[in-house]
Amino acid sequence: MGALHMFSFSLSASAIPNRSSLGKLIDQSTVLLMVVIGALILLLALLILFHENANATKGYQLRTLEQQRSRLLLSEEVLKMQIAESQALEHLEQDKRIQAMIVPKKVLYTTGENAVALEHAPVQN
Repeated sequence: MGALHMFSFSLSASAIPNRSSLGKLIDQSTVLLMVVIGALILLLALLILFHENANATKGYQLRTLEQQRSRLLLSEEVLKMQIAESQALEHLEQDKRIQAMIVPKKVLYTTGENAVALEHAPVQN
């Protein structure tokens, strides 16, 4: 029994330094784990920040484009109204260039199925 007792004493004496180094290893791993978790949290926070910033920028651009579209649609309507006004019969009848036109004395109509622009027929007076 003396040998067994001596063996257990030497085992417990050699286990004490291992326990303290094991404690240090556990403490170091805990610290390392906390640092890694903190870095991941920081990284995720930065990713969320950049993503939200991009969304805000896109929202601002979208709002600006919608305002520009509204202005362009309004100006298109104004231009359509101006075109309709300038093509109105009353406006055309009052146009000085149209009033300055004269009525032709002799009207010549073409006959045939061929296109007029393609024929090189002499003009008759």
